[in-house]
Amino acid sequence: MSEQESLRCSSARNRGGVQRVEGKLRASVEKGDYYEAHQMYRTLFFRYMSQGKHAEARELMYNGALLFFSYNQQNSAADLSMLVLEVLEKSETKVEDEILECLAKLFSQMDQNSPERVAFVSRALKWSTGGSGKLGHPKLHQLLAVTLWKEQNYSESRYHFLHSSDGEGCAHMLVEYSASRGFRSEVDMFVAQAVLQFLCLKNKNSASVVFSTYTEKHPSIERGPPFVQPLLNFIWFLLLAVDGGKLTVFTVLCEQYQPSLKRDPMYNEYLDRIGQLFFGVPPKQSPSYGGLLVGD
Repeated sequence: MSEQESLRCSSARNRGGVQRVEGKLRASVEKGDYYEAHQMYRTLFFRYMSQGKHAEARELMYNGALLFFSYNQQNSAADLSMLVLEVLEKSETKVEDEILECLAKLFSQMDQNSPERVAFVSRALKWSTGGSGKLGHPKLHQLLAVTLWKEQNYSESRYHFLHSSDGEGCAHMLVEYSASRGFRSEVDMFVAQAVLQFLCLKNKNSASVVFSTYTEKHPSIERGPPFVQPLLNFIWFLLLAVDGGKLTVFTVLCEQYQPSLKRDPMYNEYLDRIGQLFFGVPPKQSPSYGGLLVGD
């Protein structure tokens, strides 16, 4: 038998072993022996990890978490979900879409108000960027944003959309957010904030997409440009100015639209940052936008 065939057979045996173990564990859960089943999952996790069987450990914990979720055993399910992350961290697994989708599925099953969910998402985002100081993989942010949108948690969804590259999805969510929770007089403010924040994150493409999609799809916005709302005209001109990169255009624009920009004290802070990023404006002595993008 060649070495390759031997490896294939070994892999098949391992898979068969995992399936047999899973069958026994499933039977325990179905009987309601939740505590015993949970302890057995943990025992097997440490055994597999000590043997270097990372793929088997991850698969077993993932399927176990989904099984516990299906029986509304939130604590056990959340614990196994954390063990999935532990495998990913310790085995230095490469980030792949399939794994990100699995993590998003576990997130979607967790109780919306549980502290475990907060801990899970924080750790998952950290793993998704190799433990670096970055804010998380854009694809994972996008998957989380969609889950939170379905839960009508618009504020959290918006945060994750901002750190994704899905300007179109963000726009559709904002249309729904505005229509269900906002005042008619604020339809322009929902998209203005998103565009300015995308630009502060140097994501010019998503800023343009979120603006064009939102203004096209929102039932309370008449087709433009030009628009009835001055703030929308400002954002439209700003996006053109960012493409052109001329400081004089940017400066005149900000001066001319001050009445609209005064509607939210954060706008001028965002624009200070945009001036630095796209027009070479030197930073102020005491920047106050360190926490600009945290939540609402």
